[in-house]
Amino acid sequence: MLKTSENTLDPEDWPSFRKQGHLMLDDMFNYLEQLREQPVWQGLSTEQREAIQESLLTESSDIYEAHSVFMKTILPYAVGNTHPGFMGWVHGGGTPVGMLAEMLAAGLNANVGGRDQAPIELEKQLLEWIKTLFSFPETANGLFVTGTSMANLISVLIARTARLGKVIRKEGLVNSDLKLIAYTSASAHISIAQAMDIVGLGSGALRMIPTNENYQMDVDALAQAIISDKNSGLTPFFIAATVGTVDVGAIDPLAEIADLAQLENIWFHVDGAFGALAILAPSLAPRLLGIERADSIAFDFHKWGQVPYDAGFILVRNGEHQLDTFATPAAYLSRETRGLSAGSPWPCDLGPELSRGFRALKTWFTIKVYGPEKLGQIISNTCALAQYLKQCIELNPQLELLAPVELNIVCFRYRCLNPNRINTDIVIALQESGIVAPSTITLQGQLAIRAAIVNHRTTIRDIDALIEATLAFGKVIENTMTP
Repeated sequence: MLKTSENTLDPEDWPSFRKQGHLMLDDMFNYLEQLREQPVWQGLSTEQREAIQESLLTESSDIYEAHSVFMKTILPYAVGNTHPGFMGWVHGGGTPVGMLAEMLAAGLNANVGGRDQAPIELEKQLLEWIKTLFSFPETANGLFVTGTSMANLISVLIARTARLGKVIRKEGLVNSDLKLIAYTSASAHISIAQAMDIVGLGSGALRMIPTNENYQMDVDALAQAIISDKNSGLTPFFIAATVGTVDVGAIDPLAEIADLAQLENIWFHVDGAFGALAILAPSLAPRLLGIERADSIAFDFHKWGQVPYDAGFILVRNGEHQLDTFATPAAYLSRETRGLSAGSPWPCDLGPELSRGFRALKTWFTIKVYGPEKLGQIISNTCALAQYLKQCIELNPQLELLAPVELNIVCFRYRCLNPNRINTDIVIALQESGIVAPSTITLQGQLAIRAAIVNHRTTIRDIDALIEATLAFGKVIENTMTP
């Protein structure tokens, strides 16, 4: 007879399970310790893909078999952002400390959407640290989210509610007499346009302001666009500046945009996906002057902060606006002053998610163990490596720099006939070689090799490897294509 009280998902043999758990942990330690002995990235063969693709199981297997599949067909074929040679996109490298913290959070399995519990208190503590970091007032509030794409969406929603009032949540945009218009740079992340689409305003209501020669938003053009829209009976409500654009890592003129936003009574948002954490580096922080005046800031700890994915954050100057946008009474979410239902307001009052993972723990561990100063040094070092790469490019006549190097992103190309085609092939060859993995981007019609240096493990030898391999592959590919 089935004993339901004993039919759990816990192991029947804890000592054996414990042994397997230690083996799995050691495998991950070995993986991180021996990263340089592995390729940055390698593609899956047809056979390896088929090994993952199987029909829904009708019977259970054991953890040993699942671990074996992971080691053989998943671990070696990830995107590679833990590797020091990964420079393709702005992905953080993670740390062993963050990995262990994630394990603790998974074991705790806390839902931090609400109720009176220590994980939420820890998230509140991190909020206090973040407010201090960006010189935000006590009225500020914030929330851990998946990433800056979600944080940007939340900022648009809050700005919309701040302009139209809480009534918009019930009546909707269809009953509003105002046509809201937003502004961002032509170099801004696509998530700003997606946010406008998702909230029902439409991506067509987002003005893409041209950039100057340094890929920064042209503030004069922004001012003219605002005047033109107001004269047309439209309502400017949101400006998104960028700290660390996705193309070249440019920083928009924050102080000038803040002045204009204040003058025109427009919500001033900063998309600082990776760049906002430059505030940790004394050598870089002065470039962010004006960020402390933002109405909201979106950024990721999982990029320059090296916290394991995912750990995004939205910081809002006036926390009441955030509550006005998301707080929703419900019988099953009733609040008390004592007991498990105490602690109001809850995180679910500050964003769209009720079920939330404990992202704050791995972030707290990272800051607690390494300290802000060390993290700032890591950030400064990636920018120093970018300057070293820039110098190498300028000293080599076979290479050409295609954009200013503001932070940690370097865009260049191999000089040749048919440069767009050949540089595309060079990047694919670099990725498939496993030596180093940059990406491509098109700047003013010219295809560039884009090196985003984010990983704390990256050193000068990885930059040298990028240069050497680019020259070697460029020569081979060029000769192959020459009649």
